Amino acid sequence: MTTEVRRLRNYINGEFRDAADGRTIEVVSPVTEEVYATSPLSGRADVDAAMEAAAAAFPAWRDTTPAERQKALLKIADAFEERAEDLIAAESQNTGKPIGLTRSEEIPPMVDQIRFFAGAARLLEGRSAGEYMEGLTSIVRREPVGVCAQVAPWNYPMMMAVWKFAPALAAGNTVVIKPSDTTPASTVLMAEIIGQILPKGVFNVLCGDRDTGRAMVEHPTPAMASITGSVRAGMQVAESAAKDVKRVHLELGGKAPCVVFEDADIAGAVAGISEAGFFNAGQDCTAATRVLVHESVHDEFVAALAEAAAGTRTGQPDDEDVAYGPLNNANQLKQVSGFIERLPAHAKVETGGHRVGDKGYFYAPTVVSGLQQDDEIIQNEVFGPVITVQSFTDEKQAVTYANGVEYALASSVWTKDHSRAMRLSKNLDFGCVWINTHIPLVAEMPHGGFKKSGYGKDLSAYGFEDYTRIKHVMTSIEG
Repeated sequence: MTTEVRRLRNYINGEFRDAADGRTIEVVSPVTEEVYATSPLSGRADVDAAMEAAAAAFPAWRDTTPAERQKALLKIADAFEERAEDLIAAESQNTGKPIGLTRSEEIPPMVDQIRFFAGAARLLEGRSAGEYMEGLTSIVRREPVGVCAQVAPWNYPMMMAVWKFAPALAAGNTVVIKPSDTTPASTVLMAEIIGQILPKGVFNVLCGDRDTGRAMVEHPTPAMASITGSVRAGMQVAESAAKDVKRVHLELGGKAPCVVFEDADIAGAVAGISEAGFFNAGQDCTAATRVLVHESVHDEFVAALAEAAAGTRTGQPDDEDVAYGPLNNANQLKQVSGFIERLPAHAKVETGGHRVGDKGYFYAPTVVSGLQQDDEIIQNEVFGPVITVQSFTDEKQAVTYANGVEYALASSVWTKDHSRAMRLSKNLDFGCVWINTHIPLVAEMPHGGFKKSGYGKDLSAYGFEDYTRIKHVMTSIEG
């Protein structure tokens, strides 16, 4: 029995189109390793067409009232709810994610985030007028930046697309967004849904590979480039955008430390960290990947975490009892496996450390102990279901270890001591610090990192403002 191969297409100026030169990419299921679709391999001509459409649509969309943009975004949120099962099916095929978890953990926050930015659309304002020089009144206008080139990742194809297009559209920008070459299906479906609501050219989807993304960023039309991806990709985008001084919004890698003190609720910490470390197969920049435990409770914690990991299952998307699905692609499986194969002699694999099955990119929940600060697996992002554990002697050493990596996106502190938690939240050099929890996100609060984790914020009013520019208007009030 052969699987029917679907044909995905770009969405440009209100139309679905093949790549201008007819080139395609095979899209592989991470569950079966079989080709389930082809998508366009978009080239320069396709990028030109999408940018031209977005640029032509921008003046009219910019000039819509905030109330009109709000109404459109609310319609998109409602439509996503109505088509939830279709979106879930596309995303599960994209990624192999468990269907039940996609239904409960992704659709509700996505819809909520769109509705949040729908509300934010009506807060697009500058400061009130004032006279700072005699006879002259100053006004600050906050305006959309223009066409936004956006590149979404493969770990959360739907949700990361929402994080990009929702604030951009709410602020009055037009969008050209590219999904990952391994996960285009759900974004193309989004285009089908959104295309029934927005004017032509306001929202465009280009499928393709790295060269397609590079061409989007290098194109002279966009005023802003936004990417969620690896540090290497972010550096390339920043370098390319610098040539014509584009705005850049980067959400890159992470290596989140979870600092567990001796007074912590060990059972609660183990439960929270294991869930946050293995969710989505650890393919999350904020995943609880790097645990630092006080030496007095280290052995107890490691034993409990290994037991929790051993009881965590990966498997098929329709299995309601699995915690996560496969890694996204063959290269990612090779990367995760490589970290374990290259472990130093002083490291110990407490559980896992191997592929699961012989079909699909499934990897066992893994806990590694006995590690040192300069070990490769401590310093570099694994992006898989692997949690490392180190011990520390005191608070100062814990902070030094936690901050001693190039990433600075997210972190957590586990303690019953409020003063200690406040000190750590000040001293940890990360864009987010959770206390006695790890990974919850809400639309109202900003998400973004420091150092090589990038700059700019997703979600919140801060994320909304990233898609605007500020203009000073001064007028004479005399005579």
